[in-house]
Amino acid sequence: MEAWWLVLIKSVVLVALLFLVFAYLMLFERKFLGFFQLRVGPNRTGPWGLFQPFADAVKLVLKEDIIPASADPLVYRLAPMISLFVALAAYVVIPVAPSSGPVRWGIADPNAGILLLLAITSLGVYGITLGGWASQGKYTLLGSLRSTAQAISYELAMGMSLVGVLLLAGSVRLDDIVAAQARIPFAVLQPLGFLIFLICIVAETNRSPFDLPEGETELVGGYHTEYTGLRFAMYYMAEYINMIVMASLLTHLYLGGWQGPLLPPVVWFALKVAVILFVFIWLRATLPRIRYDRLMNFGWKVLLPLAALNLLGTAAVVALA
Repeated sequence: MEAWWLVLIKSVVLVALLFLVFAYLMLFERKFLGFFQLRVGPNRTGPWGLFQPFADAVKLVLKEDIIPASADPLVYRLAPMISLFVALAAYVVIPVAPSSGPVRWGIADPNAGILLLLAITSLGVYGITLGGWASQGKYTLLGSLRSTAQAISYELAMGMSLVGVLLLAGSVRLDDIVAAQARIPFAVLQPLGFLIFLICIVAETNRSPFDLPEGETELVGGYHTEYTGLRFAMYYMAEYINMIVMASLLTHLYLGGWQGPLLPPVVWFALKVAVILFVFIWLRATLPRIRYDRLMNFGWKVLLPLAALNLLGTAAVVALA
């Protein structure tokens, strides 16, 4: 077991790194969206707009913190903190390189790493639900209810697609799952499970076309309509850090994690995560928001049966092998 001070230093570095990646992920998203829509994007603050995240941070910190008169003040203040804390905590159990190397890159390496990670990420919906309820507004409440219904409709399919990977790897430890893909990534062996999991993580992060809890054109801003300043920024940080967490998880489960020729494991891991993050942005620029009832039908009548079929097929193959 590592010394407590080393774990503390690693945790501080991890949080700082996640905030830095969040800041520039948001900038690159705005740049890519500008490219897709034939416009320039942020380019006034520093060379190529590289200082834009710092300008946004200063603006949000200096904005007035408004709490609606009818809101529950304690829950209203705590809800965005819950979302951000859960997003940051999830990355604690995600390794970015083999634990057996000379330098241990991760913070924690529990035997049931994937189960612990899923348990942490499942708490994220509470931040959204409580924030929407505590604001005491009709749009915020509808946004939080949508978030809850959305979580129930896709998490079953997500869990079933994940079990197929666990059956093939024979372990719930992320290092072992990556090692089991030394010859062939599970995305090749489980193409249907990979597609289902990819769709589910887009819904998990409330990204377009599944950004129904926000739904600007229908719900103004959904669950965060009444939030301003730093608390509003916390919800944004949680969303983008959740994207990084889910992209890292998909990399480990289906794309062979840090494995690849020539380059160091950390570089391979970062490259694969970057590609998945680009897919998130690409989907936002390409697909319109799906209608709420269609998302429910898609989750229960399409994703869930396909995930069950994928699980049964995988179990049969593993049993006969």
